[in-house]
Amino acid sequence: MKAAVVNQFKEKLEVKEVEIPTPGNGEILIKMEACGVCHTDLHAAHGDWPVKPKLPVIPGHEGVGIVEKLGDNVTSLKIGDRVGVPWLFKACGECEYCLSGQETLCLDQLNGGYSADGAFAEYCVAPADYVARIPDGVDSVEIAPILCAGVTTYKALKVSGAKAGDWVAIYGIGGLGHIALQYAKAMGFNAIAVDIQDDKLELAKELGADITINGRKVDPAEEINNKVGGAQAAISVAVTKSAFEQAYHSVKRGGSVVLVGLPNDEIPVPIFDTVLNGVSVKGSIVGTRKDMQEALQFAADGKVRAIVSTAKIDDINDVFDKMEKGKINGRVVLEF
Repeated sequence: MKAAVVNQFKEKLEVKEVEIPTPGNGEILIKMEACGVCHTDLHAAHGDWPVKPKLPVIPGHEGVGIVEKLGDNVTSLKIGDRVGVPWLFKACGECEYCLSGQETLCLDQLNGGYSADGAFAEYCVAPADYVARIPDGVDSVEIAPILCAGVTTYKALKVSGAKAGDWVAIYGIGGLGHIALQYAKAMGFNAIAVDIQDDKLELAKELGADITINGRKVDPAEEINNKVGGAQAAISVAVTKSAFEQAYHSVKRGGSVVLVGLPNDEIPVPIFDTVLNGVSVKGSIVGTRKDMQEALQFAADGKVRAIVSTAKIDDINDVFDKMEKGKINGRVVLEF
């Protein structure tokens, strides 16, 4: 099968023929139809984070495909089912986090395309208990980004504590942010879109943003405080230190800042203001299998739709180059 492989950090991926994997006990073999390209895949290829991926590794954790073969003791799926390969590739199922519905915090988890081979390949093996069940009637290419960008931003909005009618600011209208904005509207929030590129803000208007702000031209925190008295929640999916600082200062007293993007910089938290204003600073990492089910249903109901363009696996290095330069609107999906 053809696969895109990271052999060394910060080098181009090698697109080559590798052996089709065999599903083990509790696993399935999936013939891939599509896989979204996430910024995390780029981080994996560069080895940017303190916890490094295994090498060599096949990235990809927004994969959609058809079950082609069942390993031993798989009873929940059948050949021909359509499933998704997510970031939460597998968890232990027994620790305090798994048993309390916080499986994304499991210390023994594997992550798709990072600590386990992912879906930048024509075939992928995955644990049957952790793949996502793709709803009927949705396009594989369009649904692929929901497996990470979708569930990640949906979960961030859930943990923000905001209620219907509250103002929520989304910082960064890229692959995650343009989907976050749609979830915000579908969940009944008033949505503010903040970015530094006018074309992304135009997209935000088309997707229903109530207010759009170019953070390069004005101070977003000042604008938000002046216009609506501050946001109840600010979701920072941008990967810059300045975006987090702006997000922090844009929330009202008692509000929350939810961190999703992972900049390389250390981010200062104003302790005095945090205490005095009762501001919550939260980290949110993807979502559980239940969150995934809910996020996919929003898309199946037509309330959320990823803006996608397609590429082939041979184009992956070009896609990464455009991603680094911020030249992608929405999400690029590899189509097999």
